[in-house]
Amino acid sequence: MSGEIVWTDATELARRIRAKEVSPVEVVRAFLDRADAVNPGVNAVVVNVDDALNRAQAAERAVVSGEALGPLHGVPVTIKDCIDTAGVRTTRGSLLFKDRVPDADATVVTRLQDAGAIVIGKTNMPEFALDVDSSNRVFGTTNNPWNPDRSAGGSSGGEGAAIAAGMSPLGMGSDVGGSVRIPASFNGIVGLKATHGRIPLTGHWPDILLASMHVGPMARSVRDIALALPVLSGPDGIDTLAAELDPPGPIDLDGPLTALRIAWSPEAGFAPVDREVQAAVTAAAVHLAALGAQVDRVSLDWLSKHNYQVEHIHAFNYEAVPAINELAKGRLDELAPATIWFIEEGPPSRERYLTARARIGELIEDTADFMGTYHAMLGPTTPMTAFPHGKHDHPVNGDPVAKFHVTKNTSPWDYTGSPALSVPFGWTGDGMPIGVQLVGRHFDEATVLKLGAALETGAPDPNRRPPL
Repeated sequence: MSGEIVWTDATELARRIRAKEVSPVEVVRAFLDRADAVNPGVNAVVVNVDDALNRAQAAERAVVSGEALGPLHGVPVTIKDCIDTAGVRTTRGSLLFKDRVPDADATVVTRLQDAGAIVIGKTNMPEFALDVDSSNRVFGTTNNPWNPDRSAGGSSGGEGAAIAAGMSPLGMGSDVGGSVRIPASFNGIVGLKATHGRIPLTGHWPDILLASMHVGPMARSVRDIALALPVLSGPDGIDTLAAELDPPGPIDLDGPLTALRIAWSPEAGFAPVDREVQAAVTAAAVHLAALGAQVDRVSLDWLSKHNYQVEHIHAFNYEAVPAINELAKGRLDELAPATIWFIEEGPPSRERYLTARARIGELIEDTADFMGTYHAMLGPTTPMTAFPHGKHDHPVNGDPVAKFHVTKNTSPWDYTGSPALSVPFGWTGDGMPIGVQLVGRHFDEATVLKLGAALETGAPDPNRRPPL
C-alpha cells in the first residue's frame, strides 16, 4: 500500500483522504518511510520536520469528526531550504546560516498549511540559490534520482529530486534564472514559475533581485500545480511587489485547444540545443497540433538579437555580488566554491549594468508584442539534459558549452515576468528525462496549464520510475 501511495499525485491523495479511503497518517508515514529508504543515495531532503506525524494525526481527527477540509488536507509537502518554516531549521544552503531557525513561516508555507498540507521536510539547494547544481557545504550534493552521477539541477534541485524519487508529491521551489524549471526538467517532473507578483515572496531569501524573483510549485502532475496555484496566489499585504489580484478560481484543464495559437521552436533563439531535446520539442508541437491547436514554427529573431543569458548574468552580478560581499564579510572562507566564483567574477561596471538593463527592457517589450499574437510559446526547458556533477562545461551536439548555458531558455522569462511551465516530454537514449517549456501571457497561467495537461496525454512512458 505504501509503495502505491508514494507514486500517487497530490490531487488523488487529497481525494482519497476526503473519501476516507486512506488516512493522513498512512500517507505521511509512507512518504517518511520512502525518504528513509532512498534519501541516503539522493540527498534531497536535508531537514526533517519532527512534528509531521503529530500534524497527520490531527488531520486524521479532522477527517473523522467531519470538519471542513482544505483542498490539500493531509497531503505531505516539502519546502526548499531558502523558504522560511517556523521552528524548522532553514539554512539557505550556507554555513553562515547553518543553525538558523525562523520564527515565522513564509507566506506560501502558511497558505499550504491553511489548505491542510503537512510539511514533512526541507530540501537541498546551492548556497544562497546561486548555482544550477544543488551542492553546498552544509549538506553536500543532491544526486539526480535517474542517475546519481548527474546533477539534479538548481537551485531547487533538492525539491526536484525529492518529488521525482517519491519522497514528496508536492513542494515549493524558487526561480530567478530557471531554478524551478531546470530541476523540473532534469528530474522529470512539472514545475511552474507563475507570473511575477502572482505568488508573494514574503519569507523567501535572498531578498535581492525581487523584480525577477519568483516562488513556485513543483509536482509530478500538471493537475497538482493547478490545484496548488489558487492556494498560493494573491497579495499578502507584506510583499509590495505582489499583484493586487484575487487568486484564480478552479483551473479547467479540459476542453478543446482549437482556439489557441502556439508558437514553437526546437532551437532558434536558444541555440545550441541537444538534438534529442530538439526532437522532444518537435514531438510536443506535433501532439498539440493533433489535438487541434494552431501550432506555428517561428524563428524568434527578436530573442536572438542579444544574448539574454549574458545580460541576465551582468544584471544579477551587479545586484548580488555586493550584497554577498557585505553578508560574508570576514567569513569568506566558509562560502561554497560556486559562491566564491560569483565574488571573484565581480560585478560589472555601472555602464555595463545599465546596458544589460536596457537590453532586458527591449526583451520585455518584444515579448509583449510577440505574445499579442500567440497564446503561448513552446520550446526546450533546458538546452541539454542533466549534466555530470562538477563539470564547468558540457558538450551539446559535440561542442562544449558552459554549464550556465542551461539557463538560456529559462532566465529571459524571469525578467519578463511571464508564466512558464516545464513539463516532462520524453527521454534520452541513456534514460534521462527531457522537459519542454510553455511560456504564456501575463496572469494567464490557466492556458499554460491547460496546454501542459494536453502534453501529458502524449508524453512517452509517463509512468517510468527512477532506478532507486
